[in-house]
Amino acid sequence: MKIALAQINPTVGDFRGNIAKIIDFSTRAAAQGARLTVFSELVLCGYPPADFLEKPSFLARCREAVNELAEASKDIPTALLVGAALPFENQTGKRAANAAILLDNGRILLEQHKRLLPFYDVFDEQRYFVPASRQQIIELDGFRLAITICEDAWNDKHFWPRRNYSIDPVEELMRERPGLLLNLSASPYWHGKLDIRRKMLSAIAATHQVPVVFVNQVGGNDSLIFDGSSMAINAAGEPVAQLNSFGEDLSIVDFATARPIPAPAVNEDEATWNALVLGTRDYVRKCGFKRVLVGLSGGIDSALVAAIAAAALGPEFVLAIGMPSPYSSEGSITDSSTLAKNLGIRFELISIADTYRQFSSALAPLFTAEGRSLSGLTAENLQPRIRGTILMAASNQFNALVLTTGNKSEMAVGYCTLYGDMVGALAVIGDLVKTRVYSLCHWLNREREIIPQSILTKPPSAELRPDQKDTDSLPPYEILDPIVEAYVERYEAPEQIATANNIPLDLVRQFVRLIERSEYKRQQAAPVLKITAKSFGTGRRFPIAVKVEV
Repeated sequence: MKIALAQINPTVGDFRGNIAKIIDFSTRAAAQGARLTVFSELVLCGYPPADFLEKPSFLARCREAVNELAEASKDIPTALLVGAALPFENQTGKRAANAAILLDNGRILLEQHKRLLPFYDVFDEQRYFVPASRQQIIELDGFRLAITICEDAWNDKHFWPRRNYSIDPVEELMRERPGLLLNLSASPYWHGKLDIRRKMLSAIAATHQVPVVFVNQVGGNDSLIFDGSSMAINAAGEPVAQLNSFGEDLSIVDFATARPIPAPAVNEDEATWNALVLGTRDYVRKCGFKRVLVGLSGGIDSALVAAIAAAALGPEFVLAIGMPSPYSSEGSITDSSTLAKNLGIRFELISIADTYRQFSSALAPLFTAEGRSLSGLTAENLQPRIRGTILMAASNQFNALVLTTGNKSEMAVGYCTLYGDMVGALAVIGDLVKTRVYSLCHWLNREREIIPQSILTKPPSAELRPDQKDTDSLPPYEILDPIVEAYVERYEAPEQIATANNIPLDLVRQFVRLIERSEYKRQQAAPVLKITAKSFGTGRRFPIAVKVEV
């Protein structure tokens, strides 16, 4: 049997568009002789639909979409295996089931529900779905198929040292001796995920001596980025087909003749770049916009965001605005101009010097009455807030989304200004610590200079006061970043972080306290594109009003 792996980029709620893509890929698969075309989890409605699953009208539309797809595909000579949310109520009060639907000649042959419902990190499927109590084997042309949905395959006792569930749907299905295991997934990307996923699926195939087909969603939906990277693995645990990462793809596999292929080499900088470009493109376009704005400061963070935006949308759809203050260096302006030329994007200068003086003059009577003057953090934060106002005015005027430029290190310790440099619709690099920002920029410059060398070599500075450097307030990022990664991503204790990284415990505790105190800022930030196992966003939930000892 020839099987097609159809990796598409659905949009949440776009039933017509998603069905059109499914029909297009199925038609192409059938033309190449595929008898079965496999799609991803919840491909009909898009993933994740979140609280739309609590709306009866949305679930009714999901059921209608299944019927529409059955009718539209009845003359296509390939069976379709698609993911869909369906109305399904029981005594728990939950209204939906996460289902895999097998269609052939316009008929529904199987409606298999997901059994393991993840409820950790960004996943909250137990909030919406009724879990399946059992699963079954289905025959297609005499070929026995075991069908699972994403998490159903992530509980193999032979692979994971600790399991999240007491049951293993794959193990139970294997007792019925199927000829093939199929897995429909919506598995988000994070660093290292591609390698772990392949090893896990290979272990399942080798343990049970059964071929495995894994079809994953691709595309960005809000903060989540789905890498695709669908694959087919033979019964010996060897990959025989590997689809593209971060792009739609279609591949036909016949296990009777397929030969092993090398496991793909993964360059984490390249994968990160592709993930951020895809996440930015889909966020902007799926929100109905074409253009973006970036405030260029002459620093490395805004340079990287501008480069990502130009790659994601095309240079003609990126407007960069430099907004020098009295403390901005001439080098920052020329660096921004050079970057814009390298990227082919439009660059405009709007000085905030006069506006800053006018604000200072207007505030003087209020502050003088209290025996104070405009100085310190008040004066520093006023500048990015003026810049934020300019960017949002341009956003309204040009119908363009503002991309924020803060990195994970800054967001972690609150080295950012609410209603200033945090103003915007999407935090493109909000899950990249500063040292990884540098690494990605060096990778981007591997063939030609895109990020000017002067941006890469200058000491990081917010340029909000004379001769300011980030190290005036923060330790070097080579010291800060391991603290951020260990505390935020792995929940390590300060003592553990200090010992493992040879950093003074008092310093670790100082910046852990800053991380805790900055929660109120992060919860007002733009959505962050997730590229690590734990980002600032829906997968990390902490209260704001707390008193924590560290």
